[in-house]
Amino acid sequence: MNDKPVTELSVIDATKNEVEKVQLDPKVFDVEVKEHLFHKLVVYQMAKRRKGTASTKTRSMVAGGGAKPWRQKGTGRARASTIRSPLWRTGGITFGPQPRDFSINVPKKVRKLALRSALTQKVRENQLVVVDQISLDEPKTKKALEFLKGIGVTGKSLIIVDEPQANLTLSVRNLPKVNVLPVAGLNVYDILNHQVVICTRSTIKKIEERLS
Repeated sequence: MNDKPVTELSVIDATKNEVEKVQLDPKVFDVEVKEHLFHKLVVYQMAKRRKGTASTKTRSMVAGGGAKPWRQKGTGRARASTIRSPLWRTGGITFGPQPRDFSINVPKKVRKLALRSALTQKVRENQLVVVDQISLDEPKTKKALEFLKGIGVTGKSLIIVDEPQANLTLSVRNLPKVNVLPVAGLNVYDILNHQVVICTRSTIKKIEERLS
């Protein structure tokens, strides 16, 4: 990793030609990378995605069982007090899963610090690409591939947009290694899970407003 401070990045066009420079806020894109926070935030995000809706019936929830199935003695069968016993096929479940909330709490300040660390790491590893504009005149996968090829991106990439772009979203949905994410949904897991992060100058400003 390159630890040299980066205060500006080149802005390229659709053919990878530099058109200008964009200044980066060092409070967002040049901070101390705290890698231990990455694990904390990924666990936090994965826990929030868990449904926690698995549910089983205990013996108190199973219908029936008001009367003793047969008398205690003299039948030759094992003693049974209720058909709701977990020993019975139609009985309750012992220690089965119940609905629960798996989410954990991580302070907002820590979440922001982890985001800054992830973005700083991308900048230092030259994996943050800034383009002058991202606009597709029609929703076609071929157009999206041409755009990515033009700016020299071939790996798993995350395109961050400052406002919804229907054509772009529809164009990349058939590309398994490309995803589109609004600034409001920016998170550590998606940043780390993609090799390259692509954004525009206006997106950089939106990110700085959110995290500064």
